[in-house]
Amino acid sequence: MLKGKIVILGVTGGIAAYKAVELLRLLTKAGAVVHVIMTKAATEFVAPLTFQTLSGNPVHLELFNLISEQEIGHISLADRADLFLVAPATANFIGKVANGIADDLLTTTIMATKAPVLIAPAMNCNMFDNPIYQENEQKLRSSGYRFVDPVTGQLACGWEGKGKMQEPVVICEAAIALLARQDLAGETVLVTAGPTREEIDPVRFVSNHSSGKMGYAIARAARRRGAKVILVSGPVCLESPYGVETVRVKTAVEMRDAVMSRVAEAGIVVKSAAVADYRPVKRAGSKIKKSDGALSIELEKNPDILAEIGQSKQGAIVVGFAAETDDLLANAGKKLEKKNLDMIVANDIGEPGAGFDLDTNIVRILYRDGRVEEPGIMSKDNLADFIIDRILLLKSRSSD
Repeated sequence: MLKGKIVILGVTGGIAAYKAVELLRLLTKAGAVVHVIMTKAATEFVAPLTFQTLSGNPVHLELFNLISEQEIGHISLADRADLFLVAPATANFIGKVANGIADDLLTTTIMATKAPVLIAPAMNCNMFDNPIYQENEQKLRSSGYRFVDPVTGQLACGWEGKGKMQEPVVICEAAIALLARQDLAGETVLVTAGPTREEIDPVRFVSNHSSGKMGYAIARAARRRGAKVILVSGPVCLESPYGVETVRVKTAVEMRDAVMSRVAEAGIVVKSAAVADYRPVKRAGSKIKKSDGALSIELEKNPDILAEIGQSKQGAIVVGFAAETDDLLANAGKKLEKKNLDMIVANDIGEPGAGFDLDTNIVRILYRDGRVEEPGIMSKDNLADFIIDRILLLKSRSSD
C-alpha cells in the first residue's frame, strides 16, 4: 500500500503525541519508510528514542544540523518526501504555517516541500472553535493542504468537545488514500460483505463462517482509489472502513432490500457476501426447548440477490464470488453464466491459505470469454486491488 514511499511524520507538542507512535507503526507496517521530525515541545511528551527505534531512522530535531556533510536538513527531508504528515498538529503549528512563519525544523521543512501535506489537528475544543484558528485552517485548506478532522470526545484537559485527534488507523488510511491512484474517481461502487443470519428462534440462527474481510478490503481499496463506496454488510466483527457508507443488515431479505434500493446508483457491483440460500419458514417466538426427539426445521429459499442484479444490470460491471469445496472451476463457471456476471472470483475454501476468516486468499478469476486467471496466494488487501484492476480493464473494454 505504501511500499517504498517516504513519509515525513511531523510530531508537535500535544498530549496526542503518544498516538503518533501507533501511527508510525501502522505506516511502517503498510510499507512506508518513515522519517520523524519532532518539535522541542513534542519531546516533552514522547522520547525521540521511541520513534527512532520503531522507524529505524534517526529522529530529526534541530534546524541547523546537517543530515550528512553536504545535505541541509530541512531541504533534504523536504525533497525526499512522497508525503508529509503532521500528527498531532497543534493550533500553534497550524497558525505558523498558515502565516508563513518557519522558525524550526518542522515548519521550515513543510514550507520547503512539494509533497502532498496531510494534517491531523489536536487541541482544546475552545481553541478549535476559535475563529482565528478556523481562519488559519481554511487558509491551509485553500492552499491545498489536506486535513483529517478531529473528533468529538473527552479531552485531556477535562473539556468535552471537538478537538480530539482522529485515531491512528483512520489517519493512516487517509495517508494511503492520498497517495493512491485515483482511477475510480467519479465511480460509485456497491459492495456486499459478510454472512447473513436467518433466525430459528430468538436464540439460534442459520449462518456461515464468512468474516467479511474480503468484501471490506474491496470497499477500502475502492474508496482509496477515489470511488464513492456503498458497503452493505451482514453481521461481522469489523469496523466500517473510513470514508465508506456502510449499511448494516442481518438477513438475506434485508440485504436484498438494501442492495436493490441502491444498485441503480452503482457503475460497479461487487457481490462478495456469503448470503444464506435458505431461511426457516417459521421463526419461533420463544426459545425452542430441547426434547428427547429429533427436531425438524422446514426451510424455504431466500431471494437470489446476485441473479436479480445480473438480470437487471444496465451497463454496470457485476462481479460475483464463489466459495466451493469441489469442482471449483465448473461450479464457478455455471454461476458466472446463470447469473449473467461479468466476472466471478472463485476459491476453494479447503485450500490452505484460502477461505473464511483468513487474511490471505487464493482465487481463480473467471471471465465471460472463458479466460481464467490464477494470481496465487496474496493478502486480501492486495487481492482487492488486483480485482479492481481487472474490473477497470473490463470497463475500458466495454467502452471501446
